[in-house]
Amino acid sequence: MKTLAAFVFVSLFSLGLQAETVHLTSLSWPPYAEKGLPKQGASVAVARAAFASMGHELVVDFFPWSRAVKLAGDANSKYVGYFPEYHYESDEFLFSKPMGQGPLGLVENTASPITWTSVADLSQYSIGIVQDYVNTEELDAKIASGEIRAQAVVSDDKNVLKVGAGRVDAAVIDANVLSYLLKNDPSLKAMQGKVQMNSKLLVNKDLHIAFKHSPEGQKWLTIFNQGLDKIDAQAIMQSYLQSSEK
Repeated sequence: MKTLAAFVFVSLFSLGLQAETVHLTSLSWPPYAEKGLPKQGASVAVARAAFASMGHELVVDFFPWSRAVKLAGDANSKYVGYFPEYHYESDEFLFSKPMGQGPLGLVENTASPITWTSVADLSQYSIGIVQDYVNTEELDAKIASGEIRAQAVVSDDKNVLKVGAGRVDAAVIDANVLSYLLKNDPSLKAMQGKVQMNSKLLVNKDLHIAFKHSPEGQKWLTIFNQGLDKIDAQAIMQSYLQSSEK
């Protein structure tokens, strides 16, 4: 152990680095992020590996989503960002290079699947969304304009229950999240066989860390992006997701 510690110290010194701890916020969004999961989830595993490749330690604190975003943007907080997040136009945050992808689509009731070709076709249905989540630019715009009838809840599991009960026709969700929830969330046990992913995806969405738009945030954005270039983020993500399905 002494030899390893000495090696790490010498390696950091030779690279001109000073080991630091970076603090980020996240939410309960398994299998990507969850306090109780191995390595705290697939996205956390990728982020931790990227920071570690640059000689730094990542500490993630978990909050309800709206609070996670608010704390990350607070100039007086110790947090320099939050994740995983989809890219969107923002003056408050700087987005990292993609750290993985998530298949974003619609969960539907197996007894009454929906049919659609374009997002505009969804106007005939009631659609569940999660409050403060970014979906797709087109979908969010049509929801904001009232062209698509949307009902917001605080978490994905609530939407799955509403779809299964026929209270909404479909709900926006990541396919990996739905798969995990149906297998592991006791409250959704009765939904097995009652809900499914619609065969058409909205999009494969890149996942990012959203860093605070500040000198400190810019510093860690640069470090993280350099760390991503040193690891195989896709392999880490896929390996984790495959292991979580067993």
